[in-house]
Amino acid sequence: MSANWPPGPLVKHLTVAGGAMLYNAALARNCQPEWFEPQFWRTHGRLLGTARGRGTTHFIQADDRELVLRHYHRGGVVARVLADRYFWRDEQRTRPFAEWLLTHRLHRAGLPVPAPIAARYVREGKVYRGDIITERLVGTVPLSAALLDTALPLLTWIAIGRCIRRFHDLGVCHADLNAHNVLLDGTAVYLVDFDRCRLRADGLWRDGNLVRLRRSLEKVTYGLAAERFTDSDWHALLDGYQSQMPADGSRAP
Repeated sequence: MSANWPPGPLVKHLTVAGGAMLYNAALARNCQPEWFEPQFWRTHGRLLGTARGRGTTHFIQADDRELVLRHYHRGGVVARVLADRYFWRDEQRTRPFAEWLLTHRLHRAGLPVPAPIAARYVREGKVYRGDIITERLVGTVPLSAALLDTALPLLTWIAIGRCIRRFHDLGVCHADLNAHNVLLDGTAVYLVDFDRCRLRADGLWRDGNLVRLRRSLEKVTYGLAAERFTDSDWHALLDGYQSQMPADGSRAP
């Protein structure tokens, strides 16, 4: 997939106070800057709940779908100093615009990702803050949560491997491929959270993605019953990864 793939006419760019926003006119025709403020949704009785991680994620009921509003927040030691501020370079390289545009391209290409709704940055001199809104994949469960409840069938592991291979075949290097960012809905598998992800030529990064996922799975299942994640499960995932059929119909190597 070309990094310069045009986003299409439905992607709108709007100047807002201190910054700018992107939105998909087909999914958010009446999108406005207030959508990025949790209080706006709370006032209208549309705030469904929150989840806390590196920052706070808000779940929202829009007119025809549920949405996820995420404010960008740093992790690690640097968060103590910069919190939710990032150094400005240019608009296209802001965290929300870069993630939104990549997710939009993947969604248009038919990859199993949440539909991107809108993104915004607000600049303050040499730094900026940002937010992103995506569609909530209602009914899905993170792989990490599923493993806490029960062992998964081998067919699910195969489906996970096939899903990851689809992204890799398009050059998508996921910066944080872990058990929390793989979502399951029956036999359907989705990937989420494309912050800091990018398109790359084929290389060893593919193996790095898989190693990162393996470590995450071992961490999530540490202390649980041994059958929650086994070598057979991992080999089934790798079998699915190796057997995924590329878009041109030829068998994957």
